[in-house]
Amino acid sequence: MATAKKTAEAEIFAFPNFDPAKVTDTYREFAEKGVAQSKEAYAKMKSAAEDASKTMETTMEKAQAGTVELGLKAIDTMRVNTETTFSHMEKLLGVKSVAEMIELQSSFVRMQMEAAVDQAKNWQDAVRTVSEDVTKPGKVAVEKSMKDINVA
Repeated sequence: MATAKKTAEAEIFAFPNFDPAKVTDTYREFAEKGVAQSKEAYAKMKSAAEDASKTMETTMEKAQAGTVELGLKAIDTMRVNTETTFSHMEKLLGVKSVAEMIELQSSFVRMQMEAAVDQAKNWQDAVRTVSEDVTKPGKVAVEKSMKDINVA
């Protein structure tokens, strides 16, 4: 029995046959797998960076176009308001009585209030449209990323 026990202990603690070729092959496979994974990760990162760059470029183009559109709208609003005010001033210079001036001024104020409400609505629509256009590329990119994450 003592011999069987010594043999079992010897097998447990015995140094197996060491084959350096197997270690080299295993290390080579591990290294090749690591390189392949690194290349795949790099390709994904490069693709993501290119997509992000395109998204930013599109967003900036939309923001620039929206800024120009809003600027032109502001200039047009100021032009209309200025023309209306000058026209009103010309009419005021031609009044014959205080009653006529009060009537003219009342109608001008009412007309300006209505115009201000219309202009505010138009501005609100324009700003909403521009903001939707500017944020759309980012939303599309995020949705695509979330879809890719859910697939993975």
